[in-house]
Amino acid sequence: MRHGIMSVVLFALILAPAALPAPAKDYSLFSPNKAIEVKVAVGPAVTYAVTFRGQPIVLPSAVSMALYAGRVLGREAKVRKDTRRSVNDMLLPVVTQKAAKVPDVFNELTLEFAGSYALIFRAYDDGVAYRFATSFPGEITVVSEQAEFAFARDHKLYFPEEESFQSHQERIFKYISLSEVTAKKFSSCPAVVDIEGGPKVAISEADLEDYAGLWLTGADDSPTKLVGKFPAYPLKEDQKNDRNVPVAERAPYLAKTAGKRVFPWRVLMIAAHDGDLIASPMIYRLAKPSTGNFSWVRPGKVAWDWWNDLNLRGVDFRAGVNTATYKYFIDFAAATGIEYVILDEGWYKLGDLLSVVPAIDMDAILAHAREKNVGVILWVVWKTLDDQFGPAMEQFTKWGIKGLKVDFMQRDDQWMVNYYYKVAAEAAKRHLLLDFHGAYKPTGLYRTFPNVLTSEGVKGLEHSKWSKDVTPEHDVILPFTRMAAGPMDFTPGAMINGGTKNFQINYSQPMSQGTRCHQLGMYVVYESPLQMLSDTPTNYLREPECLAFLSQVPTTWDETRVLDAKLADYVFVARRKGTAWYLGAMTDATPREFTLDLSFLEDRPYDMTIWQDGLNADRDGNDYAMVKKTLAKTERLTVKLATGGGWVAIMTLK
Repeated sequence: MRHGIMSVVLFALILAPAALPAPAKDYSLFSPNKAIEVKVAVGPAVTYAVTFRGQPIVLPSAVSMALYAGRVLGREAKVRKDTRRSVNDMLLPVVTQKAAKVPDVFNELTLEFAGSYALIFRAYDDGVAYRFATSFPGEITVVSEQAEFAFARDHKLYFPEEESFQSHQERIFKYISLSEVTAKKFSSCPAVVDIEGGPKVAISEADLEDYAGLWLTGADDSPTKLVGKFPAYPLKEDQKNDRNVPVAERAPYLAKTAGKRVFPWRVLMIAAHDGDLIASPMIYRLAKPSTGNFSWVRPGKVAWDWWNDLNLRGVDFRAGVNTATYKYFIDFAAATGIEYVILDEGWYKLGDLLSVVPAIDMDAILAHAREKNVGVILWVVWKTLDDQFGPAMEQFTKWGIKGLKVDFMQRDDQWMVNYYYKVAAEAAKRHLLLDFHGAYKPTGLYRTFPNVLTSEGVKGLEHSKWSKDVTPEHDVILPFTRMAAGPMDFTPGAMINGGTKNFQINYSQPMSQGTRCHQLGMYVVYESPLQMLSDTPTNYLREPECLAFLSQVPTTWDETRVLDAKLADYVFVARRKGTAWYLGAMTDATPREFTLDLSFLEDRPYDMTIWQDGLNADRDGNDYAMVKKTLAKTERLTVKLATGGGWVAIMTLK
């Protein structure tokens, strides 16, 4: 009899709802054009999946965040409320990096969970993003975050592999299979996945604030999955010199932060065509808007001293880090319509920003710059600036400088991310522009603080001083990868061009790979509202036709159109400023020919000035030709690029 009672009890327990695993509840979110679908499943874990035009892009991938004392957001989650909204807005950037108007059109799903937290998902026509939001009192400690990107197949990807969290994020983008990215390998962002038979997908983040940056690594449980990797909070540093301050000990957590906040967006930029990665303003749209008045921000070009080693010819003074040389740079900038000059390394005694070297008369240089209406930007090492922050910023204000180039941060843990915000906010109060070098990739700080005009975080032209890494192919990978995150200070403008055959490493008198017009093309293709002219003034003055282009080309744009593009092969971009169009093209080591459709132009004739690869540019990268012609929108334009070549044109209404 007792056996029968036990059987009934067991049967009842089996049928009891509490004994059954709760079924997952599914939510679906579509992009405005219905091409992208995000499917969110809430059960023992929270997962999301993404399809594009019906093709699986990301398979169910887990989302969670572990807090101190064992609490995990996104595990055994219970939805208390789901809300949706649709936005169709137009953003007007203070600094028009890509365009004067940025459409902000998306559908959003917010899942509020029991336990005072939420997940927010957004679907745009060009990508998806999600983020956590919490509503806890006081401070919380984030121990870890689970961010997964499980792809449907073993696709190829452009992977900026790293060796350490102590990094300038200046990487070669390796084209490898997902299965080659093991849990022992990791990269900075963006990484771009090449979906076979489908779109390109760039993985990055936006609105990074008071938190650790996102990196990517492989997963032990799947050869086609990427997972987030984050630098833990730094407890101790081992300062090596004025600029290199590696972390010696890290905490067992990522961040201690406010309990009521939103966290960074995890972003998937989805590009049906390769050029969509160039055109997409995804990171900008997801960043926190600016507050306050930034109408004083003045983008422009910069005569830069360091890359060319301050080499001048035909002058009656000894060139170098001294007053006469910088006055010469200022005169050059004034005569050619260049807005700024930089005083890079050497102007102060390293370790002390308040001690100017004897060869520099700062008052005389700044007075000369004011007379010539040229702004002065000063290079500083981040650590020295931090150590002397108050007095140094006061000195910069008294001097009346226009901006700072802050260098060698090499980290994106929570402490360093907060340092960026500190510098940006204090610089804004003093109307100082910023260029972050030795930096992590942009995450939208340039929207929150429009005085942050550009960032490095890119293997740029400076590497030509000591390596052969900056090839024409590398140059045409960057617009689709690193530049998808935001402005990049690549520092173009070499006037000694080794082509693809005759390049030689020379630290003091550097040259570039590819042709002269390949370099000119960067001023249209590469986005940087504070754009460098990296070569010496005397090299530019010996090239008046090229200087004519460099003097005119803007650094901000009213409209951007990608005319033709293929990642790692070539790129052809048209950008408008006012009624004038600027066209720029670059290719890898393969010569190419294009026939362009210019039907987007006004139905009027245009005067056109062209700088194109010369007939012998494949032999001598310095060879180019300048051509003028009149063109109607109905005409087809044929463009030829040499190996490692380029092409630029300015089109103005006749």
